[in-house]
Amino acid sequence: MKRALLGMAVIAAATTASYAADVAPTSVIFTDGAVEVSLTGTPGDAAQGRKVMGSRAMGNCVACHMVSDMPDVAFQGNVGPTLDGAADRWTEAQLRGIVSNAKMMFDGTVMPSFYKTTNFIRPGDDYTGKAAPADLPPILAGQQIEDVVAYLLTLKE
Repeated sequence: MKRALLGMAVIAAATTASYAADVAPTSVIFTDGAVEVSLTGTPGDAAQGRKVMGSRAMGNCVACHMVSDMPDVAFQGNVGPTLDGAADRWTEAQLRGIVSNAKMMFDGTVMPSFYKTTNFIRPGDDYTGKAAPADLPPILAGQQIEDVVAYLLTLKE
């Protein structure tokens, strides 16, 4: 019984420690559009990032971008640039900034801000036609951003 409780305490402490390192969406520091500091303090998982990018329920990056490494994902878009070679064009910090809030780097972009909760022009409250009454949750969690960045860093020419 004591071992089980000790094990649970260790897991709880580790979980709390990982959350303590999280950077809130309103506390992200952009430097010329780039975000130098990890949002979670935990390295991204490229395999999970690939899933987020290809999932219509999560990032849905392929709705606007083409990624040759994802032939299994149908109906890839051509609104944004191809992400092939993304790791050759942008640094890790730049990719983190772009995925978090591309508007900080590319003025006028139509890319959504995946890690933003405030200062929207007029987000809707479901389908009521009214503005949302409070801040919205980010589209992606901090770790999902780190996972997407880890995957993008594998995309080289």
